[in-house]
Amino acid sequence: MLLFLLTFGVSALSTLLLVRSSNSHARFSADADFGGPQKFHVRAVPRVGGIGIAIGLVAGVIALAEVRDADEQRFATLLLLCGIPAFGSGLFEDISKRLQPRYRLVATALSALLAVFAVGGSLARTDLWGFDWIASFAFGAACLAVFTAAGIANAINIIDGFNGLASMCVVMILVAISYVANQVGDETVATLGLMGAGAVLGFFFWNFPGGLIFLGDGGAYFLGFYIAELGILLVARNPTVSPLCPLLMCIYPVFETLFSMYRRKILRGGAMARADGVHLHSLIYRRILRWAVGSRDAKMLTRRNSMTAPYLWMVCGLGIAPSLLWWDDARVLGGFIFLFGVSYIGLYASILRFKIPRWLVRGKR
Repeated sequence: MLLFLLTFGVSALSTLLLVRSSNSHARFSADADFGGPQKFHVRAVPRVGGIGIAIGLVAGVIALAEVRDADEQRFATLLLLCGIPAFGSGLFEDISKRLQPRYRLVATALSALLAVFAVGGSLARTDLWGFDWIASFAFGAACLAVFTAAGIANAINIIDGFNGLASMCVVMILVAISYVANQVGDETVATLGLMGAGAVLGFFFWNFPGGLIFLGDGGAYFLGFYIAELGILLVARNPTVSPLCPLLMCIYPVFETLFSMYRRKILRGGAMARADGVHLHSLIYRRILRWAVGSRDAKMLTRRNSMTAPYLWMVCGLGIAPSLLWWDDARVLGGFIFLFGVSYIGLYASILRFKIPRWLVRGKR
C-alpha cells in the first residue's frame, strides 16, 4: 500500500507540473488537431501524460529496495528498462506528430523481446488449441509473447479516445492482475500491479473529468506493454493461473481492436490501420450521450466527453469480474470470452441501428 501511495503521489505531482507548465512546451507537446475522426476535444491539450506515469513508477522502483528487497528492485528495474523502446517511440510521436504506427508497434515488439531475455517474459502455454504446440518451443513462446505485448499496446492506444477511458481500464486491469497474483502468492507481480495502478491513478486525477492532459501514445503504448508483461509473467511464474485469465481481463481493448480490424478490412474494404470514428466508444459519444449533440460549447463538450468513459468502464468490467473468480479454469474463462464477444457485437449493432435501451440514453427530458 505504501508503494501504491508513493507512485500515486509522485505521478499526480509530476502530471500537475506538466499541466501547469504547458504554455512553455505547448508547441511540442500539445494536441491541437481538432478535425480527426477520433478527436473530441476543443482546445489544445498536452498529450505527454505518460511522462508523469513513468516518473511515478521510477519512484516506486527506487523505493522497492527499502520496502521489499533488492532482488525485486532489480527485477522491476529490468522490466521498466525493457519498456523504454515502447515508451520512447510513443513519446516521439507525441512530440513530433510524424512517427507512423508500424514503427511504434516495432518498438513495442522490441520491448517485449527484451523482456523475454531480461525477466523471462515468454508465453510457454496458452490454453488455446494449436497455440500450445507453438508455445512448446522456446522460439514460439517468445514470438507469442512479443505478438501479445505489441497487440495489447496497440489495443490500449485504440481505446484512448475519451477522458479517463483508457487510464481507468488500465487501472482496473492492473488491480485485477495484482489480486490474482496475491491469490497465488506472487508478491512481485502483485506489487508491480499496484505500483502501476497508483501511477496511472495519479495521471487520471488530472485527466478525468476535465481533460487537462492526455495520455498520449507514449503513455498508451507503455501501459499496454506493462499490463501485457505483467499478465505474461503472472502466467509464466504461476502454473495454476490459466493464460486465458489475463486475456479475459484485457478482452475489451483486445476485442475492440480485432473487431475494428474486421470492420475496416472486411466490411469496408479499407486499410486495417486507418483511423475512423465508429469505434464503440465513438458511437456511445454520438448516439447515447446525445443531450449535447450540435453544441460546440467547450464546457458542454468536455462534460459529454467525460461522461462517455463510465459506459466503457462497465464494458471492461464485464471481462474483469469473471477472471477474478475463475482464474484457474480455462473452460469457464473461454466461455466468458465467447460470451463477451457475442455481447459486444450485439451492443454495437443495436447502437448502430439506433435500437438503444432507454435506460442507456442520457437525453433531454
